[in-house]
Amino acid sequence: MDVRFLGGAREVGRSAVLVNDSLLLDFGLLTADPPLFPVETPDPDAVVVSHGHLDHVGSVPALLSGSDRPPIHWTPPTFELALALGRDTLKLHGGTYACPFIHDDLKRVSEVSETHGYRESFSAAGHEVTFFDAGHIPGSAHVLVDDGETRLLYTGDFHTDDQRIVAGTTARPDADVVICESTYADVEHGDRTAIEERFVESVETTLWEGGTVVVPAFAIGRTQELLLVCEAYDVPCYVDGMGQAVTETLLRHPEFVRDPEALRRAKSHARFVTGRDGQRKRIAAQQAAIVTTSGMLSGGPAMTYLPEIAGDPTNKVTMTGYQVQGTPGRELMETGSAEIDGRRLTVSARVEGYDFSAHADRDGLRSFLASYEDAAVLVVHGDDTEGFAERLRGEGIAASAPELGARVDVGSQRRR
Repeated sequence: MDVRFLGGAREVGRSAVLVNDSLLLDFGLLTADPPLFPVETPDPDAVVVSHGHLDHVGSVPALLSGSDRPPIHWTPPTFELALALGRDTLKLHGGTYACPFIHDDLKRVSEVSETHGYRESFSAAGHEVTFFDAGHIPGSAHVLVDDGETRLLYTGDFHTDDQRIVAGTTARPDADVVICESTYADVEHGDRTAIEERFVESVETTLWEGGTVVVPAFAIGRTQELLLVCEAYDVPCYVDGMGQAVTETLLRHPEFVRDPEALRRAKSHARFVTGRDGQRKRIAAQQAAIVTTSGMLSGGPAMTYLPEIAGDPTNKVTMTGYQVQGTPGRELMETGSAEIDGRRLTVSARVEGYDFSAHADRDGLRSFLASYEDAAVLVVHGDDTEGFAERLRGEGIAASAPELGARVDVGSQRRR
């Protein structure tokens, strides 16, 4: 089995792996200024998408701009989320370098879409493929690929611990080779209940003091997780941006959500923002938590709320997700200022970070890979893939960190 790494190798973002020059696993983008796309746009016979986050699915419509239209395989929620992300990208960046496709390409996605549930094997580009619940966001999947000689497990993004929105992964399918994400390979997540309690205490203190809390959050997965937290602790909150539509989408697929009834209650508890007639500026002056996109402050309604609350130290910004290097969110966390809509904004409001990660941490990754000690492990999707691979080798695992653009004969790495 031959594998090429067109993105996501020695970096976080733009995941894209081409198997046997015919089967493409993910085709995302890297959120930066300007955004980065996979190093090559291949012409695959089929595409398989692990989950509906921009860094894994954001460039998929660009594969349909030519005369060949490969089928795209994913779970039902991932299909709908991919369309929503595509529409959002066109709305924000259509006709610019930041958007690698046009409206017609996005329309074609529905024409070639094929959806599958977990543990339902299907054929794609001559390979047998099976999805397993990855415990990352609703619809996220580990992808097992079998070409008749080698069984390759592409983990996608995954979490081994339970979240409110989804349960942690328990799937450990047999595999000869594992392509494993490593986003939090050097981090140990704290106890989730303790993190929730610290977050809620901080928010409630700010509201009691008369302040406003802006909670930047990824629209898919993180927004719903935070709405569930706010409902559970009776924290008054608004939800703004694409996370509103995503919440509706996930409620249409209750079988992919850990507790659909809890999500329905959380939706009813939150107040949805329309954005009409200066509503956002009025809300920014209220004592409430505002859960809003984007999670890295690279666009969305957060760009309106942040300048409104930035000058008052009574207010607060609570970052709740991974901040890619070069994004305004990362800059704000490190320096207390960020470039927002083309101008430098110094933030006097308190800035805090909370680890609501949907990725496995160091211990979670190691416990997952304990089932694959006889397999070859290729480490991707991390800031220090080489360091993590070296640590795994020190524990007796045949691990390596492929370079961006590398071609690897994974069949030759199998342990006989």
